[in-house]
Amino acid sequence: EVQLVESGGGLVQAGGSLRLSCVASGFAFDSANIGWFRQAPGKDREGVSCISNSDGTKHYADFVKGRFTTSSDNAKSTVYLDMEHLKPEDTAVYYCAILTPACIGATSSFGSWDKGTQVTVSS
Repeated sequence: EVQLVESGGGLVQAGGSLRLSCVASGFAFDSANIGWFRQAPGKDREGVSCISNSDGTKHYADFVKGRFTTSSDNAKSTVYLDMEHLKPEDTAVYYCAILTPACIGATSSFGSWDKGTQVTVSS
């Protein structure tokens, strides 16, 4: 069974940092593309980042470039999202998902869209 479990969210002041984790199981992690998404209340879900575990390529949305970093630990089947210089507009539920066939131009995604981890940034 494919599983993705996010954790690490919380309440932080603007300018602060958080590290989110996505623990994966049930699929070939070291060849998968794992993306982070977020959804704020009343807004559409948006892509934040993606890492291709096959070659280490990383992609970021413009609104997080220079502030967020995604990384992967194949030994732990875990993808991280290190978030720095957080802003109130980063407040959202964050999800991780498997993207196929690639980070860019993905035609399908699999994620625990009913779970995620809440990030709240206070001003």
